[in-house]
Amino acid sequence: MKERIKLLLLGCIIILASIYIVDGPIVAEEKQEKQEKQEKQEKQEKEKEEAFKLPKNVLSISKENTFPNTSEDFEVIEPSKMTKELLDGVDIPVDNPDLIKLLNESTIKPTPIAFGYRAHVYLGRWPLNYQSENTSVIWDYDPINKNELNNIGGDVVQEIRYVQQNQKETKGALTNKIEHPEIIKKMMLQKATKKTNLPLSFSTVVGTNTKLDNFYNVPTKKIGYLHAFSPAVNEKGKITFGEVYIQLKGSEKEIVIKNVTKQGIGAWIPIQDHVSFSFQLK
Repeated sequence: MKERIKLLLLGCIIILASIYIVDGPIVAEEKQEKQEKQEKQEKQEKEKEEAFKLPKNVLSISKENTFPNTSEDFEVIEPSKMTKELLDGVDIPVDNPDLIKLLNESTIKPTPIAFGYRAHVYLGRWPLNYQSENTSVIWDYDPINKNELNNIGGDVVQEIRYVQQNQKETKGALTNKIEHPEIIKKMMLQKATKKTNLPLSFSTVVGTNTKLDNFYNVPTKKIGYLHAFSPAVNEKGKITFGEVYIQLKGSEKEIVIKNVTKQGIGAWIPIQDHVSFSFQLK
């Protein structure tokens, strides 16, 4: 009996050992892969943060700007209970605020006693969602000013400061023609602002006589040039379009989207109330 118990225990030990030998390295490998994936994701997030971090030569002029720019305040349109139910039944994501607003304002009351009743209400061809694929910043997007200080005949070091000579407007734009451009600009602006955490707008103005106290030294026998630029974000991605219908079947209602297409789109979006500087000596 004792010998039999010993044999059973020995068999259990052998089985457990074989499981560890077979599965142990697999579990360790899966754990390592998960850790590497997490580290890669953290690295990508850090690189994104660095890409949108202001360089030392880019300064905010929000307080000094003599022209009061209007900041972009996004109207957050929350879907109503009915709209949410309709959108939950659609496979394609819909984040177009104008379309959501239209659905919120629509009154749809199917007749519960209308047996066999069917109807299709065509709402039009709409941009459904925008998917951002690439976002980058061009810090010297638009030249807006040039200050010059001639110290060739001087005998001491002079200081040159930024003073905006003329009022200058920098406009952004979509890079190609597309249906519903204003709606798409709004959708792209929202995504790019959230992604970069920068004050973006399709129009920004720097007023005449805007100044900063920061200065650059111009040695004797030199001419100093201080160039100023409006920075901008280059946003690229894809817009999904579709024909939107409300379908009624007796007491039931649903949204049907047909003829779905995708189109690439890009945009230049200025960074509001920020100036990039470049200093040269000659």
